[in-house]
Amino acid sequence: MSLRLTILGCHSATPRVNAFPTSQYLEINDRHFIIDCGEGTQRQMRKYKVGYSKINHIFISHLHGDHFYGLIGLLSTFGILNREKELHVFGPKGIKEATEMLLNISQSHAKYELIFHELSSTKSELIFDDEKVSVHTIPLRHRVYTNGFLFKEKEKPKKLHMQNIGNYPEIDKADYLNIKAGRDIVLPSGEVISNEELTIASEKPKSFAYCSDTCFLPSIIPIIKNADLLYHEATFLSDKEDLAKKTLHSTASQAATIAKEANVKQLILGHYSGRYKNTELFQEEAKTIFSETLLAEPGKIIEVN
Repeated sequence: MSLRLTILGCHSATPRVNAFPTSQYLEINDRHFIIDCGEGTQRQMRKYKVGYSKINHIFISHLHGDHFYGLIGLLSTFGILNREKELHVFGPKGIKEATEMLLNISQSHAKYELIFHELSSTKSELIFDDEKVSVHTIPLRHRVYTNGFLFKEKEKPKKLHMQNIGNYPEIDKADYLNIKAGRDIVLPSGEVISNEELTIASEKPKSFAYCSDTCFLPSIIPIIKNADLLYHEATFLSDKEDLAKKTLHSTASQAATIAKEANVKQLILGHYSGRYKNTELFQEEAKTIFSETLLAEPGKIIEVN
C-alpha cells in the first residue's frame, strides 16, 4: 500500500467528550508523517497503534491551539523514551520560539536534535524532497498565517517484463539497468526493441492534499489538481455560510466545490463545528456537489489503491 491515511482527530477547537482536534498520520511510499498535532495527538497515536519511532517529520499548518498544542507533549514524550534520531518540524514562523520556550521552561530535556523549518512564503513552495516523496505547501487563507500540504510520491522505476525479455536471448543482464531507466535495446542485428515491450509500467504516483482551516479559496485548485485524496476543512454547513465567511472557514458545499473543480478522486471532510450534533449532514450536503465524499472520524483509515 503506497498511501494510507489514519485520522487521529478531526473536530474543531471546542472540547467535547470523545472528540479530538485535528491530527493525521500519513503513510506514503514508505514515509511516515504527522500532519497537525492538536491536543491529545500522542494519546490517539497510542490508541491507533502509530509507532512513535516511525515519525521523523511533523507538519503544522498554523499556530491555532487545536492544530499544534499537542506538539509539546509529543516532543516531551519522545525525550522520555530516549529518542536519539533527529526530528524535523515544519510550520509557520514562530513555531521554533514557542516550542523551545515551553520545552525549556518545563525542563523537558531531550537527547535528539530538533530541527525547525519555519515557513513564511505566501506562494506554494517545495519544503521536503527525497528519493520517494515530495511535499509542497498549499497557501491558505485563515485568521493567522496558514498552509496546507501536498504530498506526492516520486515515480517508481519500471519493472522488467521478464517473459518478453526471454524472447531475446541477445539481451544480457547487464542491460537490465538501462531497460529500467527507459532505454530501448539495440540487438547485434541492428533491430531496435522498444522499452515498452521490455517493461511493465509502474503504478501512477499517488498524492494527498491536506487543506486545514481556510476560507473558500479557489486559488488552491491548480495546486491540488487531480490529487488522489483531498482533506478539506468543513467547519460549517451552508446554513452558516455567513459565519464561515466571517471566521475564514469553509462549508461542506464549498469544500465539495473545490474537490469537483480540482478533479480530485476522493474528498474527506473534517473540522466540524461543535454546534452540529449530526456530522452525517456534512456528507449529505457535500454529496450533492461531489459524490465521492467521506467523513473524517477518529480512527478511520483511508487507503488509496
